[in-house]
Amino acid sequence: MNQNFDVIIVGGGAAGFFTAINIVEKKPALKVAILERGSEVLSKVRVSGGGRCNVTHACFEPNELVKFYPRGEKELRGPFHQFCSGDTVEWFSNHGVELKIEDDGRMFPVSNSSQTIIDCFLKATQKLGITILTGQSVQSIFKKDTFWKIETQNKNYIAEKLILATGSNPKIWEMLQTFGHAIVNPVPSLFTFNIKDSRIKELPGVSAQVSIKIKNTKLSSTGPLLITHWGMSGPAILKLSAWGARILFEKKYQFTIAINWLNDIDSEDAKKILKNIKQEHAKKIVVKKSPFALPNRLWENLAQASDISEEVKWADLTKIQLQNLSDILTNSCFQVNGKSTFKEEFVTAGGIDLKEINFKTMESKLHKNLYFAGEIVNIDAVTGGFNFQNAWTSGFILANSF
Repeated sequence: MNQNFDVIIVGGGAAGFFTAINIVEKKPALKVAILERGSEVLSKVRVSGGGRCNVTHACFEPNELVKFYPRGEKELRGPFHQFCSGDTVEWFSNHGVELKIEDDGRMFPVSNSSQTIIDCFLKATQKLGITILTGQSVQSIFKKDTFWKIETQNKNYIAEKLILATGSNPKIWEMLQTFGHAIVNPVPSLFTFNIKDSRIKELPGVSAQVSIKIKNTKLSSTGPLLITHWGMSGPAILKLSAWGARILFEKKYQFTIAINWLNDIDSEDAKKILKNIKQEHAKKIVVKKSPFALPNRLWENLAQASDISEEVKWADLTKIQLQNLSDILTNSCFQVNGKSTFKEEFVTAGGIDLKEINFKTMESKLHKNLYFAGEIVNIDAVTGGFNFQNAWTSGFILANSF
């Protein structure tokens, strides 16, 4: 027995719910259903942003916002001019959720709880009469005349319009390939670096503003770096992982990074500063206090790695020690051996080839009435609310085209 709907959305995540709500708000007469393979919906929203849900980012200019997307920068420019971060803030406000801006530009619900976003979506879908069907793992998709037939493990559904908002789902990608769609092979996009090194072994939790380069590539970034039990994380590392997703995959996550702990100060300038400090603080012990904007524990470890013992005073530093310290401050090399998933958030670079999508409607260029929303396409962003913004924008564009 087939169950009929006007629109079926496969994927009970953020993109699926946002799309469904916008469609029915625009056209209340449409009968819309969300199919979710799991036992509960919006599970990724629940864990996002450390359980607070990083809804979007306070970058309100479309031409600036697109720069945070390693894949999708060109394609999102037009859509962001239709629905950008400011529109997201207004949309959630209109649905009873106020957002706040943090110092780094990330935006969260004022409640600091992802449950607020989940409740907002569930309340809206209930009010609008959107059908939510859990435990519906899609087994096959067929094009039948002018309709789409979706078979799950226990039911069949028919709809005029089919929207896929399944994120990084290899099974759905395989089905799309049978319809002629090209899939860009997915690789991890947001991840931290595994590093074992005596210079940072005792420093989990220490952070610093740095600049980083990946040796033998053009990849570089600046920003906060966080030392962890397994290596390094923080925005500076995550930016490298996103922009270098394919390059680092090809390297099998074995590579060398060079860190400038002084950010934009080069080795020669660092040596001059150190010589001045040597004269001004001649009687003080070198490792005791950092003369730069570095945590003292990090400074102590870097100084000791430069062959400066705990008792050495500034006046007693040799030319070689000064050079070593200057080099290690501005060009510390670390060997990366592997990666770790960033918190509970798993983002991939890959998905439906962007050339096969009409970004004015989010419709497939190959099949009429087949649409895509969110991370199922080959778009991904750095951390900070940008991946969610892609979900909101694609969902709005899609709904607006109905």
